[in-house]
Amino acid sequence: MRTALAAGRSTLSDQSSVVWKETPRLDAEVLLRHVLGVDRAALLAHPERMLTGGEWRRYLGLLQRRQAGEPVAYLTGRREFMGHELRVDRRVLTPRPETELLVARALAHLPGNGSGWRVVDVGTGSGAIAVSLAAARPELRVVATDVSPEALAVARGNARRVLGPEWWRRVRFRAGNSLEPVGRPGDVIAANLPYVPSTEMDRLPVPVRQYEPSLALDGGADGLDLYRALLRQVPGKVRPGGILLMECDPRQAKVLAGIARKAFPDAQVVVRRDLAGRDRLVEVVV
Repeated sequence: MRTALAAGRSTLSDQSSVVWKETPRLDAEVLLRHVLGVDRAALLAHPERMLTGGEWRRYLGLLQRRQAGEPVAYLTGRREFMGHELRVDRRVLTPRPETELLVARALAHLPGNGSGWRVVDVGTGSGAIAVSLAAARPELRVVATDVSPEALAVARGNARRVLGPEWWRRVRFRAGNSLEPVGRPGDVIAANLPYVPSTEMDRLPVPVRQYEPSLALDGGADGLDLYRALLRQVPGKVRPGGILLMECDPRQAKVLAGIARKAFPDAQVVVRRDLAGRDRLVEVVV
């Protein structure tokens, strides 16, 4: 395995690789562990193990795809989020660590057991937010929406794997635009909508631009079109004293907060920072 790991690191670190500036050492290790079906401890404990011919071919194939820019999460089919292993593929965005802030803020607003409380996850994608909230608070009821039937299929699969055979009692997935499929108002509306400005789509890194779904990225002229549409739909969809959480690019936070204040003049609007200290979340208590 020592030889294979060195070869993988060299391949991904080479300047001919699209991802040589990213995390070549970690990526090579993750892909090797995926091929061998072992954890990191086993990989480090047995560096002398030799790969079979089939394992080498599979590993080299994954390295070539990663070298071309394909995200590691798509190559392994897995991504960890809030301590849960989610299945992901090119039908959905790979969940980002910064989105865990949104989940944490939603949980902070909810009571201890979540009994009788409702959360609406708008633009659920892989279901990362909806499933994580339902797993954290079993008595909570979550409604998750998305315009993409393909994304909803991925989300349902993740709900089944994380929450068990009766997942449907805790999370309901509905196809449709933003809050349109939602009937009863929620106590929390969580939204991680597309927020990349259309003019910046062509400048995104190759792993994002060429592999992740543009439907889940393009947020219109300034990246906030979908949030403007969401804010128009919020009245009647959130209970008094409820909260709206909107993830955005740090460069957009002040503008989005201003749009929210204009839409809800009497609301408390706060911008929250992620673990890197960047403005990441606009929180609106209505």
